[in-house]
Amino acid sequence: MAKPHTLPAAPRLFNYGSMSRDRRRALFWSYFFLLVFAIFFLTPPIYMLITSLKTSAEISAGVSPWIVQSPTLANFAGLLADPKFIRFFWNSSIVSILVVSITMVVSVLAAFSLARMKFWGSASLATGVFLTYLVPDTLLFIPLFKMFAWVNETMGIQLINQWWVLVILYPTLTVPFCTWIMIGYFASIPKELDEAALIDGATWFQTLFQIFIPVAVPGIIAATIFAFTVSWAQFLYPLAFTTSADQLVLPVGIITTLIKGDVFNWGQIMAGALLGAAPPLIIYAFLMDYYIAGLTAGSTKG
Repeated sequence: MAKPHTLPAAPRLFNYGSMSRDRRRALFWSYFFLLVFAIFFLTPPIYMLITSLKTSAEISAGVSPWIVQSPTLANFAGLLADPKFIRFFWNSSIVSILVVSITMVVSVLAAFSLARMKFWGSASLATGVFLTYLVPDTLLFIPLFKMFAWVNETMGIQLINQWWVLVILYPTLTVPFCTWIMIGYFASIPKELDEAALIDGATWFQTLFQIFIPVAVPGIIAATIFAFTVSWAQFLYPLAFTTSADQLVLPVGIITTLIKGDVFNWGQIMAGALLGAAPPLIIYAFLMDYYIAGLTAGSTKG
């Protein structure tokens, strides 16, 4: 009786044991570096929180910096009851809202023009817009200061020591990068959408507001978050251009009022820094997915 024909065993293309070991090794190093990353970036805010819960006497005693012997909320209560701190917070809020509004209007219109309304030099202009963002503000505030002094001497308009002058200055930092983000996002939208709209008789403004903006919501949210973060946390410009207590914004106000000579009120400084970091933290917590989607969408063009 003939033996049934059997197919030869297929060669093992994968070493499952080796693949399992490689996977375990990859997971181990992933969690290791994630732990190192978390420790590195969470240590400062945890230290700030611990310090903000201490009294001035406990901080001066120099006991363990990571242990709170007598927790207290007096530092937070003292700041929230201080009219100066409320004024700093209010100034920062108004400046940030106005800067974000101006930035988004300018950035969306500029990005749409550079990405979809092709004209001579549009690519070079788009690159130039982004390159202006690379110029550090430490090189710009001295020329700006001289320009404001010239305006005051020739026209009699006082621009220095006015909180609203920050609304003019901050867009020089936010508009270039936000425009670059929106250019990448608009360029990733299929061209068939605007071509179909133009064939149907829509104007460029109708195409922008009825087609592109609804599609580009993640990119707009990413640019908005960036503009708000920059305008809320900016330190150099308000330090250079505002001096009066009623004109200061939160980052500068905390430092200038809570540091008197060589006396540092560390408890309230840490509490003020945590309260100042709360608005951006809340925004990132709820809109992080949109922020990541907006930053990565422009990497691929449709």
